[in-house]
Amino acid sequence: MSEKAACSTLSSSILSPTNCHRHGIYILGLEKDTVLYLAYGSNLAYETFQGSRGIKPLAQVNVLVPELRMTFDLPGIPYVEPCFANTALRATPEAQDENQGFLEKSNVPGKEDYHKDRWKKGLVGVVYEVTPSDYAHIIATEGGGAAYKDILVTCFPLEAGSSTVPEQPITAPFKAHTLFAPQTTPPESGNLRVGNRLTRPDPSYAQASARYLKLITDGGREHAFPAEYLEYLDDIRPYTITTRRQRIGEYAFLMLWGPFLLFMFALMERFQDKKTGKIPTWLASLQGAIFGAVWKSYDGYFKRMFGDGERTIGDEAFEGRSQAGRTGEARV
Repeated sequence: MSEKAACSTLSSSILSPTNCHRHGIYILGLEKDTVLYLAYGSNLAYETFQGSRGIKPLAQVNVLVPELRMTFDLPGIPYVEPCFANTALRATPEAQDENQGFLEKSNVPGKEDYHKDRWKKGLVGVVYEVTPSDYAHIIATEGGGAAYKDILVTCFPLEAGSSTVPEQPITAPFKAHTLFAPQTTPPESGNLRVGNRLTRPDPSYAQASARYLKLITDGGREHAFPAEYLEYLDDIRPYTITTRRQRIGEYAFLMLWGPFLLFMFALMERFQDKKTGKIPTWLASLQGAIFGAVWKSYDGYFKRMFGDGERTIGDEAFEGRSQAGRTGEARV
């Protein structure tokens, strides 16, 4: 496809002809007045991105990113928000050379074939065109740069009205920024820290909350994602408290750790760099220490006393896969 035709494709979807020429098809950042940002988690939802976070995108387009896959391996708060969305680099020939250093640190699949990991194609998301100040605010609301790395990835616009996601996209690619939290191979037991990034022993074990998953599925519908991808999102099972003991554990956990977390969030807002959205190194270290203590207390006491705070007790799909793994049967 020629550059002229590619510009026509992009300009009809998100970018004006001026912006298409400015950003180019193959590289981002020839000028510094806007940023292309790839969203894939809760920032898909209007409620989060434009509502609570107040971001006003100048334009947007649905994209496929073949080099990435979505994961749910960022530890959150047990019993409340067990995990959040992240991305990992897929081992494909199309992976960007400048990101290859992250591939060895990329998210390692868990010990079981979890239902949420069954999507085998590339990441589907939305690229927003935002101002530098709005991008700094995005970084600030995503932890202030304590865990995420800002990387450039290659995005392919999705054709409007498509019900399936192509294996090999044919639209003209362009570059966009996204936030990526790499990890190394998890240990057999206990938590692993990569910088200020906490990793659970089995990164895929935790289930996201129903509230968090609803933001992603609502966002997918708001952006008219392909039906194939929406079906995948709808089939992801949320974490659900099923016992009174877990409910008591949730209350006790928030009573213990809530004040520390609120204090940390207040410090992050106070000390974040207004131009970049990042927090100072000492505060990033404090954030890592607090979340490390949160999960240590969960593993050492709360889980044994109050039950599982990461995954729904009695999840039949998980039990079925575990049994299949023990008997050698094919896994779902």
